[in-house]
Amino acid sequence: MTMWSLYDRGPDWGGFGWDPFAEFRRLQNEVNRLFEDLSGFDAPGEVARAGVYPPVNLYVNDEGLLLTAELPGFDDDSIELTVREDTLTLSGEIAPANDDGRVGWRRRERGRGRFTRTVELPFRIDPDGVDARFHDGVLEIEMRRPEQDKPRRIAINA
Repeated sequence: MTMWSLYDRGPDWGGFGWDPFAEFRRLQNEVNRLFEDLSGFDAPGEVARAGVYPPVNLYVNDEGLLLTAELPGFDDDSIELTVREDTLTLSGEIAPANDDGRVGWRRRERGRGRFTRTVELPFRIDPDGVDARFHDGVLEIEMRRPEQDKPRRIAINA
């Protein structure tokens, strides 16, 4: 039997069969997971902060890219979109729920409030080549790459 176990428990620390550093790594992973879960919201009932909300997908090809974002409950007037060089910023606001103080929340998972999400793009974008559509809670943003930035095939002379 080797000094390392099959389950990556670390070295055999004097026959005790456990690695104290593995315990610290496990604890660190647990704390990191806790902060990741909590970092999504500014305060109870508010929409998640930058980097977490809204969830996005980014599709890329040589001509440009397509970004989709899920924004249920929003309308196109409450969403602001800016593109600068290789950065896209998406922000918006959804009004807080009107509860008149007569309702005690039992569970509140659907956030309300203001959000801002900045996405670093893989290349510069032509600001005049951006088209955005919003339908059924999904925002689609098509962005074209400037002609001078598109990859070109270079002929090799013999």
